Amino acid sequence: MSYIHPYQDTEFVLKNLVNFDQLCADAELDEVNLELAVAVLEEAGKIGADILAPLNRDGDENGAKLGTNGVEQTPGFKEAYQQFAEDGWLSLSVAEAFDGQAMPNTLSVAVNEIWHSANMAFALCPMLSQGAMESIAHHANPELQQAYLPKMASGEWTGTMNLTEADAGSDLAGVKTRAVPEGDHYRLTGQKIYITWGDHQMTDNIVHLVLARLPDAPAGVKGISLFLAPKFLPDEAGNPGERNTVECLSLEHKLGIHGSPTCVMEFKEAVAYRIGEENKGLACMFTMMNHARQTVGLQGLSISERAYQQARQYAKERLQGTRRDGSRIPIIEFPDVRRMLMLMKSGTEAMRALALTAAAEVDYANYTSDPAGKARHKARGELYTPIVKGWLTELSQELTSLNIQVWGGMGYVEETGAAQHYRDARILTIYEGTTGIQALDFIGRKTLFDKGEALRLLLQDMDLVVDELNTVSGLPPGLCENYTQAVADGREAAQWVLEHAGSDAHIAGAASVNFLMLFGYLCGGWLMVKSALQARSMLDTGEGDKAFLQAKLITAQFYCQHFLPRTRACLATVKAGSESMMAMPEDQF
Repeated sequence: MSYIHPYQDTEFVLKNLVNFDQLCADAELDEVNLELAVAVLEEAGKIGADILAPLNRDGDENGAKLGTNGVEQTPGFKEAYQQFAEDGWLSLSVAEAFDGQAMPNTLSVAVNEIWHSANMAFALCPMLSQGAMESIAHHANPELQQAYLPKMASGEWTGTMNLTEADAGSDLAGVKTRAVPEGDHYRLTGQKIYITWGDHQMTDNIVHLVLARLPDAPAGVKGISLFLAPKFLPDEAGNPGERNTVECLSLEHKLGIHGSPTCVMEFKEAVAYRIGEENKGLACMFTMMNHARQTVGLQGLSISERAYQQARQYAKERLQGTRRDGSRIPIIEFPDVRRMLMLMKSGTEAMRALALTAAAEVDYANYTSDPAGKARHKARGELYTPIVKGWLTELSQELTSLNIQVWGGMGYVEETGAAQHYRDARILTIYEGTTGIQALDFIGRKTLFDKGEALRLLLQDMDLVVDELNTVSGLPPGLCENYTQAVADGREAAQWVLEHAGSDAHIAGAASVNFLMLFGYLCGGWLMVKSALQARSMLDTGEGDKAFLQAKLITAQFYCQHFLPRTRACLATVKAGSESMMAMPEDQF
């Protein structure tokens, strides 16, 4: 089924929640504004709908293969990538110094939703390149930046992230890959697993960012350094020259995203260059990982939007049952089908609002000159990151599953395509840090570490909306009371965690996922209610598309009635503590 990007909702969020024009003014981007952003989105939508989306099914049925010359990508992907690169999409948010367009991160994120909705397996390739460019731009020396960033920004070369090893898993302290100094470079030796787009034939070169240990490095995560190892070593003219000793040994056979090669990579004394300081590699890599975590959260939105569009179209076309006059009934008229579609529609709108709001905090932190404001935006962006990664991807499991349910038995049949979205979405809660890892980050580093200060400020902003709700008339029933209760649930959960975490070493781990999910639903509700307030104001002044704004009020009402009550359940499980979770003897599992 075809894909059409929901431009109207994205524009609404950029205008009314992100304040995109103000963001551009703060950045002194005189020629960038909301009107330009919408034009960029429309052009991206054409690439997504006309080029990438038609290849999505092909990637699932005819995924990447390992041949004699390395990984062979899905037929059609190379031509699509070349068009993608020639149109300049990889350079959108890259600095002008490296031949980029220097657009705001927020616009890049909005555009990335299109790529991942249209063809998530394909979009993982530019996603990894964007993250690699972030790390190189922030931490590499000027020589490496000039040698690699322009080629990557143009799309001539792609990038990867090499963290995981078979023995280490998510525990990076167990990394064994070694880097031995040799003149102006290093020699890398080791194996990495789960390397997305680790090899392919779509570009002339692939730039690998690799975590490894120096010979005298201290044990644990404090002894990890970051290195850059290209597939081909650049010659004196900067073009791919001698083949480096880097190769893909095998491909993983996965549940989904078949068009994206997931490689086992081997480095045999490969030439590499250090990025950043010795033994500070994890901090350098986290620049890339934080970018990737927000983008993976965005993937949760993107695949949910694609599944929603598929379910919506089917529900309008599928006829079941007969009226008294003999006419057939489209299933979209059935209340339970509408319940599922409304869960998908309101859920994706809340996810989009949070993804773009989080992206904007990165921009505001970069563009704001006031030190206090910069610190505030940076802290809020860091607070959002595990919520975006954890909540959006967990919710995508539910929403893509609902697509199959709307289709009924036909949804379980591979030929309809509904199952692919469900299978593709399943990896999102796992890679770039599982939901459990995001939840521990959220409850530990983002809550307990600062004694709840970042959460207190977020809840303070949410209280302002409660105050506004009490002064505005014409809002649908259910908004104010459900939202007010959810904010109270969030405040109670935060206070409970702060009071009890010190007395039980298991509390943080036991409560973390439900604590994260509570604030995911709450953040979504906060932004949906803010959207409803803005829609109500625009309706009162006669501004905008009346039908769209009235629909905004309905989705906000539905979200508050059907999603926000989940904060009560999350609060109850948080407060249940760790006793029953840890009481069971291991031999009884």
